[in-house]
Amino acid sequence: MTSRPRGQRWSAQEIAEALRRRIQEGEFAASGQLPSTRQLVAEYNTSAETLRQAVMKLKSWGVVTSQQGKGVFIRVIDPIEWPIHAFERGSRRDDPARGVDDWKASIEELGRVPSQDTPVVTVERAPDDIATWLELEPGTFAVARRRLRRVDGVPFQLADSWFPMEIAMNSPLMEERDVTMAGGILKNIGHPQVRRRHMQRAWLPTDQETQRLELDPDATNPVIRYVIVGFGASGTPVRCMVTIAPGDRNILIYDDYEE
Repeated sequence: MTSRPRGQRWSAQEIAEALRRRIQEGEFAASGQLPSTRQLVAEYNTSAETLRQAVMKLKSWGVVTSQQGKGVFIRVIDPIEWPIHAFERGSRRDDPARGVDDWKASIEELGRVPSQDTPVVTVERAPDDIATWLELEPGTFAVARRRLRRVDGVPFQLADSWFPMEIAMNSPLMEERDVTMAGGILKNIGHPQVRRRHMQRAWLPTDQETQRLELDPDATNPVIRYVIVGFGASGTPVRCMVTIAPGDRNILIYDDYEE
């Protein structure tokens, strides 16, 4: 710890920065958590309130998380490297016999364990951005298929797929269960995707996204909104998939090749 002249107190910002350096240097790796409030108050010659503010800064940076009555713990993050360039492209890796779709297969290739909560299917008016991407009139009803994707049991991505009504109705897309088909559901129901448009944007998560992804509500780490619009042979959109991925849990990989 950096020394201070006798009587000169540390600010919350200075304490937070000092603790972050110590965490990055692995000082607390053995215990996995910060020393007690009493210890840190004495060590930094500060007040409990100033230390609380410092810990809040660490939480906002995504460095620590707290458990009521148990202490402040170092966040251990093991992100995935998701190869976007290979997702649902060419020879897909769907395995209907094991119930492993292309996404799960990509996670297995990383040596991790993928799972997915039971999909929730709704018919509702498409939000304005979804209607635009699907080239629907404002207020048009569409089918939403919402999934929470986990890696090693931890929520890693929200994946909401939207479909025009005429494509999804009376098809396996309406079933609230994992449906795995070789080549993907759309291909099997006669609407294969032949072209895709990719869009990304980062922002702070909404309260609902924070809850579903089990994020620390005090953290200010952004999430990535990754949108894929799939087009059919006629050139019209057949699906819009919106993936919400916490930025500290997901690394999106694009390999580019010269033609």
